[in-house]
Amino acid sequence: MKTETSATKAGADLWTTVLAYLEVTKPRSVFLLVFTALATMIVAQGMYSPLAPLQFAAALVAVTLACAGANAVSCYIDRDLDAAMERTRRRPIPAGRISPPVRALYWGLLLFTSSLILGWLLNPVAFACLWAGMLGYVGVYSLWLKRRSSWNIILGGFSGGVPALFGWAAVSGKIDLLPVLMAALVVLWIPNHIWSLAFFYREDYARVKVPMLPVVCEARKALHCLLSTVVLMVAFSLLIYLAGPWGRIYLVTALLTGAASLALSLHVYLHPTPQNAWRLFKFSSPYLFVLFLSMMLDAWL
Repeated sequence: MKTETSATKAGADLWTTVLAYLEVTKPRSVFLLVFTALATMIVAQGMYSPLAPLQFAAALVAVTLACAGANAVSCYIDRDLDAAMERTRRRPIPAGRISPPVRALYWGLLLFTSSLILGWLLNPVAFACLWAGMLGYVGVYSLWLKRRSSWNIILGGFSGGVPALFGWAAVSGKIDLLPVLMAALVVLWIPNHIWSLAFFYREDYARVKVPMLPVVCEARKALHCLLSTVVLMVAFSLLIYLAGPWGRIYLVTALLTGAASLALSLHVYLHPTPQNAWRLFKFSSPYLFVLFLSMMLDAWL
């Protein structure tokens, strides 16, 4: 009986550890970024020689490992902030589920190194995209700008568009105008996503002195910047239609989701409450998912 109890406890502890190492990679963030890469891969497959199934799978695994590794390294860098913020104090490192914290760093570097090996086997441009993503997110955003500049998410957000570039490069071996526009759409989506969250958690960010724009600027000015990026984001979604081989599915989706995003952003601008900012934040991820899903459907049909 005692042996069974010990075995059960050991199994539960192992499962808790596995979940902690999965959670530190921020799976929801990884899923959305990898989905943008998958969409560009499928679109590129219709314009270039399709990848063999094994190569296609290797590319998906590579971008997944790269995003997960970068997130884990970022969580290690931000462990002091996460421990002090109400929103993040239950993450694996501040909660003590990964201890010592340096194990998260090693885990992230292992994942990223594995992604580089797969990227190199694909082609040099895809390999370079993986490096650019890590340097942009960890180097530019987490280590340099996050704690220093209110424009951190603008300059550091370029890494968010890299998975879309990677997906195209994995298939074609080069970068064209269309994937640049698709990546730019993601980059312009990031301020809407992050600033609406920061507006809701304004006091939390202020307490740890992270200079997000809604924290350090007067609310109206910050919301004006947010609305401006949404207008640009919707404009780029229509530029993508003009630059790509799309049918009605993508165009209708871009128009409908763009109108909804503009309406929600304008509502927050006119009625700047934390609850309205939260609704905009919750809408932002489905917006990007549905838009890239429509690209995939258009490419298939």
